[in-house]
Amino acid sequence: MGRWEAEVAVIGGGPAGLTAAIALGRAGVETALVAKRAAHADHRTTALLAGSVMALDALEVWPRCQAQAAPLRAIRIVDDTARLLRAPEIKFEAAEIGLDAFGQNIENRHLVAALHASAAGIGVIKRIDDEALAVDISDGGAIVRLKDGGELSTRLVVGADGRRSVCRAAAGIDTDSRAYPQNALTFNLGHTRAHEDISTEFHTPNGPFTLVPLPGRRSSLVCVVDPATARLIAEMDDSALVDELEHRSHSLLGRLTVEPGRGAFPLAMETARTFARTRVALVGEAGHVLPPIGAQGLNLGLRDAATVAEIVIEARRDGADIGSDSVLARYDNLRRSDINSRAMAVDVLNRTLLSDFLPLQGARQLSFFMLRRIGPLRRAVMREGVAPRFSEPKLMRGEAL
Repeated sequence: MGRWEAEVAVIGGGPAGLTAAIALGRAGVETALVAKRAAHADHRTTALLAGSVMALDALEVWPRCQAQAAPLRAIRIVDDTARLLRAPEIKFEAAEIGLDAFGQNIENRHLVAALHASAAGIGVIKRIDDEALAVDISDGGAIVRLKDGGELSTRLVVGADGRRSVCRAAAGIDTDSRAYPQNALTFNLGHTRAHEDISTEFHTPNGPFTLVPLPGRRSSLVCVVDPATARLIAEMDDSALVDELEHRSHSLLGRLTVEPGRGAFPLAMETARTFARTRVALVGEAGHVLPPIGAQGLNLGLRDAATVAEIVIEARRDGADIGSDSVLARYDNLRRSDINSRAMAVDVLNRTLLSDFLPLQGARQLSFFMLRRIGPLRRAVMREGVAPRFSEPKLMRGEAL
């Protein structure tokens, strides 16, 4: 049991929370990071878009984990539905918009380890290895009550504590949610053919089947299927699973081997109705949960972290109250359009894939045809997918805070 004080309390030790703490700490903001260390390594992977990589590089995190990442130089989308109206295959290449790669794919365990190591080297970051049970908010600040009975006094709470956010509940922020009739299965695979730094996404009637490069002849897989099929696949032994995945991947990468660390979760979307209120700013899944489509989820969370750090640092330099309503309103305004527009895009893409309504399938087919044939449109979509034009924080441009 203890008593602590800090200018900012970051609640949650995932990538978004750690990034926020590091960005604040490197600018000299006294920050408390409240999080229990994970009991098990997270073998899932994250496709970090170019802006996220630039932010991590600017924070001197990326050199610690770069060797464990693989570049995404091209993205190929294949319609694997066998429907009457099928979208044409399309390939996006990073070189077309002047990038070496759209981003980097890395296992979460390597990314989180690099973030922890970076945070440990910043003296103004206090690490509190505990859980937040409640947050009491007043006009002048907030008190975070910890599981072991301790308390932390702060002026601003950055809620990075996931889908069941204690911080969000304390601020009285409601969410809008939608469940999908789909489950996602995640695997890391070895294979006999080179992936050539190309991510391939097969669009099936039940959701995407996405192979994303990892270093060497390895890839991560997100397989989205209906719940009944998900249960069948999850119960397969390694031999049957390999046969199933090779069939679904059309043997694109040759013979497969399945690494330890399978994952499974239902698909849903949830967004907070406001991303900040009364001394609390939400980042990552505390503010938004998106299906694993288009590599948007964690990249949005890292933009949240970079944005809240930038705003807090500027307010502190100006002598303002870093947890004031005006500071939080600015954060909410900057994040709202980015989060809502990308949530809408992911929802529409997923719904058009699931629908057998012919006019909708025709619209999808036409959209893909236009992207394939019209270069300026394709390049504009690629640029916006990698980096939002109107809500890109300084760190995502590689600038110091």
